[in-house]
Parts: sequence; C-alpha cells; structure tokens
Amino acid sequence: MNWTSGYVAEIDYTYGYYRELQPGLIDYALLLAGQKPSRSFSVGDSLHYLELGYGQGLSLNIHAAASPGHYWGTDFNPSQAAGATEMAQCSGSNLTLLDASFEELALRDDLPAFDVIALHGIWSWISDSNRGHIVEIIRRHLRPGGIVYISYNCTPGWSAAMPLRHLLSLHAELAEGDAKGIVGKIDGALAFAQQVVDSGAQFFRANPAVAERLKKIAAQNRNYLAHEYFNADWHPMPFSDLAAWLEQAKLGFAASAHLLDHVEAIHLPESGAKMLAAQSHPVLRETLRDYMVNQQFRRDLFVRGPRRLASLERMDALRALSLVLLTAPKDVSMKVQGALGEASLQESIYLPLIEFLEQRFVAAVAKGADAKASMSIGELEQAFKQTGSAVSSPQLLQAITVLLGQGHLGIAQSEQSQQAVQARCDRLNMWIANRSREHNDIQFMASPLTGGGVMVSRFEQLFLLAKTQGQKDASDQSQWIWELLLRQGQRLLKDGKAIESPAENLAELERQATQFADDREKRLGYLKIRLA
Repeated sequence: MNWTSGYVAEIDYTYGYYRELQPGLIDYALLLAGQKPSRSFSVGDSLHYLELGYGQGLSLNIHAAASPGHYWGTDFNPSQAAGATEMAQCSGSNLTLLDASFEELALRDDLPAFDVIALHGIWSWISDSNRGHIVEIIRRHLRPGGIVYISYNCTPGWSAAMPLRHLLSLHAELAEGDAKGIVGKIDGALAFAQQVVDSGAQFFRANPAVAERLKKIAAQNRNYLAHEYFNADWHPMPFSDLAAWLEQAKLGFAASAHLLDHVEAIHLPESGAKMLAAQSHPVLRETLRDYMVNQQFRRDLFVRGPRRLASLERMDALRALSLVLLTAPKDVSMKVQGALGEASLQESIYLPLIEFLEQRFVAAVAKGADAKASMSIGELEQAFKQTGSAVSSPQLLQAITVLLGQGHLGIAQSEQSQQAVQARCDRLNMWIANRSREHNDIQFMASPLTGGGVMVSRFEQLFLLAKTQGQKDASDQSQWIWELLLRQGQRLLKDGKAIESPAENLAELERQATQFADDREKRLGYLKIRLA
C-alpha cells in the first residue's frame, strides 16, 4: 500500500473549526464532571498541546494564535501540512507543524511532555496498526495528569447505517473507474445506493431511517464525504473498545467534551436517569448511556490519572471562570435540542443571565478598550441575588453550560493572556479575511478574549477587510466588495436565488454593511477580533 495507507488524500478535507478542542472549554468540561483540569490551563505559557491529524489545521492555528502555550501538530497529508504551515507562519504563533505519519511520530525522541493530546474524528478512519501508534504516542508523550481529547464514530448509533457505508464504498471501489476521480466515485455511489432504495430492497424497508440518512448524506459537501465515508478503514466502535485501547496508555475516562451531554434532563427520561445514576463503573455507565440516546458520535476526555475534586474546590474553580456573550440576545433561542427532542429553556433564568452579560458588553463598548469585557460566574451569582432571584447555583451552572454548549457564550482568558496573543490573532485574522476575497470556506476568526474561534461569515470578513482598505462607510464598503465579486463573476444570494441586477447587489451589500456596523462589528471588536 502507498503512503496514504488507504486514507483519502486526493481531495482536501474541509476547513472545519471544532471548538471542543479549545483548551478553556476542555477545562470547563472537566470541572463540570468534578475532575481536576490540566494544571497548565491556569499557568498559560507552559501549556504543551499536540493535535494528531489536524486536517487543514484551522482549529490548531486558531488555538495556537489565541491561547498562550506551545502547540504541535501532525497530519500526514503534505498539501494540508503546507497550507496549515502558511497560516502559522503568517500569525507567528508558537506552533510546530509536521507531516509525519503516526508511526513516524511515535518513534521520535524529541517531543516534549504534552498537557493535552487531541484527535478529532481520525480514530474512526485508520487501521488498528495506526491506532496502536497513537496509543504509543500517548503512552510516551502525555504527562501524568495530562488530557486526551478524542472524538469518533461509535455504536450503537452507527450500527444500522454501517451496511450503507459498506455499499457506498464498495461501489466506489469496484464500479467506478479511476478516471472519474474521487468526487465522481462519490456521486456514482450515492446514485447507485438511491437506486437500491428505490428498487424496494428489504434492508431499506426494514430500516427506513437509513434511507433518510442517505438523502442527508447526498446533500453534504463532497470533500467531507470523501474523508468520512470513503477511506479504506472505517470503524465505528463501542465506547468500551475505545476505553480498552486507551487503557494501554494508562488513561481513564473523565468526562464528555460535548457540554450539552452534561445536561441529562434534555437527553434522558427520569427512569433512564435513575438507571444511569445507579451504575458505578464508568465503562458500563457510558455504554448504557449510548444505548439510551442511540449515540453515533462521541467527544470524550480521558486523563492519565484522573483526580476528583472536592465539592468546594470544584465550585471555587468554576466561580472564578469569566464569561462573555458571543451572540446578540435577540438571536439566542429559548430552545435546546437533546436526545429527547426540543426542550424549552426556563426564561426566568436564561433571560436575566443573557441580560447581565449584554449589559457588560454595552458598558465595555461605551468605556472603550480598557473596560472589563466579561463577568465571572461568581459575579453572575451575586447579580441574581441582588435582584432577589431564587435561582440556585446548580440552576445557574446548568444554564451557563447550555449556552456554552450552544456556542452563545465563551470563556474569557486573563488580561495577561489576551495581551500576549493579540498581535498574532490580528495577523491570522488578516490572513483569513484576505482569503475571503475569493473563498467562502473559512467561517471563523481568532478571538484573544476567548482563546478560541468565533464564527464570522465571509461578508463580515469582507466588511472588516474593506475598512483596512480605507472604505469607511457602508456605501464605500459595498462598492469595494461588489467590484471584487464582479471580477470573479459572483453574485449575492437572496432567498436562495442569485441577485442578477448590479444595483440590487449593491443595495443588498449596503443593507448588510449597515446592519453589520450597527451591532455585529461592535461585538467583534468587544471580542478583540481585528485585522493587522
């Protein structure tokens, strides 16, 4: 087999940003579960972080730019490594990027002891021999007390659809010629599978949800599908198997990195919650939970030597964390999606919480750069008490967890950390904004305030970029962007349809630019997202 080891390499992976990889959110998830976080999160520059299989490297570059520390990563695809390196060189982050295979990395003796080793999704797409190399990397290079973030496809949620993936990959391998390329193979396999469904095949009649899954798959980005479904290796596994692999490196399960998993009320009925609470063994407990929610994708935190926190110590650490509002209050839905379906949020808790943080945003904008732009959880507790509210600490913490899990809140770094990373975030954000002149594939920028990525659409990036080119008001910005689009034969979309008239395109751009300046630009400034 060639250097790819059966992994799709002829088409690049998407520029995804995965916020669960952010050190501050890993810290929060561990504290929620009563586990001691990595000591380096509070120390800052001493954090050593390694990402295995970083893809296009967007998450790793954002975190290396926005969070103090020493970052490493490897991805064996040289074109992806080259692109990620270009980003890193532009920002000037403390980031070492390699294109080594897991086998090659496992043999190196020059790696530091890491506080965090992260791998997103890659575990499901590689062979057992490569899994063994990953375990060896962790065994040799994760310090005691260090954390492993690992996400992967799992059973039982994937069990019914595994035959569909087999059919798709087999058709791509045997029925489609190489001349069609990977995208042609994917399109042919999807069309073939739909024909099988339409023929009345008993498997799909017995598993109608799989037929619906095929429709959703067919609408997804082909770059994503190539890496998700069409590698030679594709192995969803039960949690117990994953835990057995990592036990070889002295790892124990600590917590889910997916924050909404910590809010069991939206996932389990009362009877299920009681049954789950009765299980003392973590492997049996997590396996049981996967069956109850029909889990198909897990985001887990394992620790080399998990340590429980005393109740007071845990709450002191949580109260010291500071929060920022990332979303305008009008855009925060009072609904949350869980395994049980859609649930309504208790407005008597959520609306005041959002309002307290919005008031801090408004005050920070009014006072300027030196204003405090966040509120600690302890301050929020006091704010509720001053209103005479009966909201308890557990209720407040659950609300914060939901809003963090939905991406409406961020955790603020210390002022010292923000100052240390501001310049390199500015440079990375300028690189991203310049790319947006032609591309629409990066939707995040680095925030020194949160230490992670914040969603910023292509046109929001272009509005920021236009200002650096001397375009001060909405009219000038719109004209500058329209000329850029015009040279590329591009048009704006409205209600899913291209706007053809130049005048209508300009009018829509000016409307968006005005709206951006009225609110969103101020919020990005509050998050210290700017260009340099």
